[in-house]
Amino acid sequence: MHELLKHDLDTLPELLAQTRATALQSLQGLDSQPVAVQPQTPQAELERAAGGGAEAALRLFEQRWLPRLSASAGPRYLGFVTGGATPASLMGDWLTSALDQNPTAGWDSEAPELERQTVRELGSWFGLSEAHEGAFVSGATMSNFVGLALAREWLGEQRGVRVSEAGAAALGPVAVLSGAGHSSIHKALSMLGLGRNAVQQVATLPGRDAIDPQALELALQAQAGAPVIVVANAGTVNSGDFDALPALLALRARYPFWLHIDAAFGAFAALDERVADQVQGLDGADSVCIDCHKWLNVPYDSALQFSRHRALQLRVFQNSAAYLGEIGERPDFVHLTPENSRRWRALPAWFAVQAYGRAGQAEIVRRNIDCARLLGELLQQDLTPGPDGGPAFELLAPVRLNIVCFAVAGCTDAASVQRFLERLRDSGEAFLTPTCFRGRWAVRAAFSNWRSEASDVRRVHAALLALVQST
Repeated sequence: MHELLKHDLDTLPELLAQTRATALQSLQGLDSQPVAVQPQTPQAELERAAGGGAEAALRLFEQRWLPRLSASAGPRYLGFVTGGATPASLMGDWLTSALDQNPTAGWDSEAPELERQTVRELGSWFGLSEAHEGAFVSGATMSNFVGLALAREWLGEQRGVRVSEAGAAALGPVAVLSGAGHSSIHKALSMLGLGRNAVQQVATLPGRDAIDPQALELALQAQAGAPVIVVANAGTVNSGDFDALPALLALRARYPFWLHIDAAFGAFAALDERVADQVQGLDGADSVCIDCHKWLNVPYDSALQFSRHRALQLRVFQNSAAYLGEIGERPDFVHLTPENSRRWRALPAWFAVQAYGRAGQAEIVRRNIDCARLLGELLQQDLTPGPDGGPAFELLAPVRLNIVCFAVAGCTDAASVQRFLERLRDSGEAFLTPTCFRGRWAVRAAFSNWRSEASDVRRVHAALLALVQST
C-alpha cells in the first residue's frame, strides 16, 4: 500500500474528526457568511497534485476553495429551488459515502430493498397508488428523461414499432404538447432523439403559466387521432403555477396521449392541506417527476421517477449481461434507470423519512409557503418609489406555492435585472435568480430551505429595499 494511503488509513479517525469540524464550522456560520460570492477569474494554472495526503488536501480546500463557495445550504439562498440538507439527510449522505454500496443489483445486500421501501413510502405522501412504481435518479432532468423515454416507447407501441430495438428514426415525427414546460423537457427530448422542435407550445390561461384546457383540446383535435405526448406542470418554475390535472385526465379519456407530469417540487403541495387540491389527479399520470434535492431537503443529487408502465420501463432500460443474472419478477434498478452505476441515493431520503416523517416534512413545506406569502405581501405593501415615481416592486403573479415572481422598477431588460441581482449577491444578504415571465424580465425567489423563517424573509426584503433606495 502506498505510504500516504497507509498513513491516512491509520489516522482515519482523526481525519474524519477534522473534516467534521470543517463541515460544522461552515454550517454553523451560514447566518453570517455571504449567501453567494462573485466567481473570480479562473487561474491560469490548476493546482498540481502535491501528493501530501488527506490532511494537506483538506487544508488546501479550506484555504483556497471553501471561502469561494456559496451558502446554498442556508435560509436566504432563494435561487434554483435548492433546499439544503436536513441533519438526518446529511447523516444518511455521509453514510452513503462511507458504506459505498452498489444498489444496482440485489445479489450482495439489502440496499436495493431499502430503496424500494423508501420509494413506496414517498409515493404514498404524494397520493400515488401502488400502480405507480418508481426509482431514484440523479435529478429532475433525468426523471423527466425517464418518463419521456417511456412515452417514446409507448408511442412506438401505438404505431407498431419497438423504438427500444428499432431506434427513434423508426418512430417518425412526434408531437409533444405543453403549456410552460421546464427547459429540462427540451433537453430530454434532445437526448432521446425526438428533438427540441417536437414541442408544440399550447396557450396558457390569461396571466398564468397554466395550460388552457380548451386550447389543449384544440391541439389534440388537430392531431386527427394520432397518439401524442402531453407534458403537464405541477409547479412551474417562474410562478409555481399548476395545470388543472383533472381536466387533462378528462381529455385523455377522449384522446390518445401519454400524460407526463413534471412535479419536481410541486408534488410537495400534497403535504399542505391549504394547497393540496392543486395536485389532485397526480396519480392518474402515466409518469411523474419529483425532485428530492429540492423540497425533501436531501443533498444533491436525488430525484424520483414514477410510472404505471413497468413493462415498458424494462423494455427501454434492461441491461443484458451474464454477470447480472436473470431479471425476474422484482427487477433490479440496473434494468429500470439509465445508469448502470448508481449511488445509493435512497439512504439520505430514508433517513429524512424515518427522522421526520410526513408530518415533519409537511411543516417545512407549510413554513416555506408562509415565507413566500410573506415576501409577496411585503413587496405588494411596499410604497418605496422607484426611479419613475411608481412602486419599486410589482408582484407579477399570485404566490400560489413557494415562488415569488416580481418586477423591479427600472429593471426592464435582462442586463438590468442581472446587474440588480449581482448587487444583491455582492451584499451577501441573499441570492435570487432572474426570469422572464410573460414577456417581462423579472426576479424570482424560491423558498424550499428547511431553515427559512419569517426573519429571513424580512432580511431579504430589507436587502432588496436598500438596493432600490441606493439607486
